[in-house]
Amino acid sequence: MTSPKPKSIQTMKPATAAKKLGVLLSATPAEFQTGVVSRDELNALQATPPTWLADLRRDGPHPKQVIAAKLRISISGLIRGGVTGPLTTAEIDALKAENPAWLERERSIQAETRKEALRLKQR
Repeated sequence: MTSPKPKSIQTMKPATAAKKLGVLLSATPAEFQTGVVSRDELNALQATPPTWLADLRRDGPHPKQVIAAKLRISISGLIRGGVTGPLTTAEIDALKAENPAWLERERSIQAETRKEALRLKQR
């Protein structure tokens, strides 16, 4: 019979943790960027976000996946539209208000894609 192994602590790189938190790694505090994050620490950050995390989620700068979600388009659509870097919430809101032709086109493409995926799922 073998003795039970002690439970190992799961850790992740700061880039992975930032992606899971929906924030841009370069905008996080230095101590977050240089350390490792355990699964328990990540869960604590999600449950009770510190001020810096709440501010980043609210004001940005945001990573591509968050920008795409806020604009209701795909990440590929963002790139086709010429958005290659992070944007703040104010910049995203200005882009929504401006509603350029490429954004309307990408939203219609995304809507068609979702409609087709739903149709295929219902088959």
